[in-house]
Amino acid sequence: MPPEPDEARSPALPGFRFRRALRLTRRTDFERAMKDGRRSVDATLTLWAYPNGLAHPRFGLVVGRKHGDAVRRNRLKRLLREAFRLSQHDLPPGYDLVCAPRTGVELTLAACTASLVRLATRLARHSADR
Repeated sequence: MPPEPDEARSPALPGFRFRRALRLTRRTDFERAMKDGRRSVDATLTLWAYPNGLAHPRFGLVVGRKHGDAVRRNRLKRLLREAFRLSQHDLPPGYDLVCAPRTGVELTLAACTASLVRLATRLARHSADR
């Protein structure tokens, strides 16, 4: 019996997709998270978090021209989206997360994933203490 069309098209595991509901798409959402949200930084990433009142985190990226040409910036965005996709169930629910990679650092998937989870958990813990 041939696989269902969705199964043949999507090699990703169920529950690990990066659907539109998990993305920050509006400029106002980015501005709110970066202006009014809390920020945390490590050697790999800068992460802003703002409560969104939803049962899941939403993710947005900011990759500036300091990172290089369009090819390099797009590679960084693909890497960070994959890190979010793989770690979305380990992230605290109910936050809009805006992520910016640090300049001058060679990023790997493992480093991005670990950094994303660590920073998001730290931000959620500090927000709960308020």
